[in-house]
Amino acid sequence: MHDGFQNKFDISLPLENLYAIVGVMRDRVGAMATSCLGYGHLGDGNLHLNITSKEYNTEMQGKIYPFVYDWTAQQRGSISAEHGVGMYKSQYIGLSKSKAALSVMRSVKTALDPKGILNPYKVLPPLPSH
Repeated sequence: MHDGFQNKFDISLPLENLYAIVGVMRDRVGAMATSCLGYGHLGDGNLHLNITSKEYNTEMQGKIYPFVYDWTAQQRGSISAEHGVGMYKSQYIGLSKSKAALSVMRSVKTALDPKGILNPYKVLPPLPSH
């Protein structure tokens, strides 16, 4: 079954708030969405949030991005769970990871991939140029 345009999120949240974002987003996008649902892994707090619409809707996108990431960070969650950061979410990783954590992540990435050839630009945002 194809439900139209899809917005898919792979987030992690504290268990007490695991499913709350689904209700928040249902209220936020209302009838613009054809569906808004979540499923995941109770054991590790991982939630797959899927919000669909018949077609791409600029107004709905404005209600979704970056709200889902901001809300997740406010709940002490992570904007990226089991599927990694990817290219799009790298600009938002600072919402749920501290500068110190990002520095450690860069150090590990550099140690394991000194030439930067493994998934370039898909894990961490580029360092600000001075």
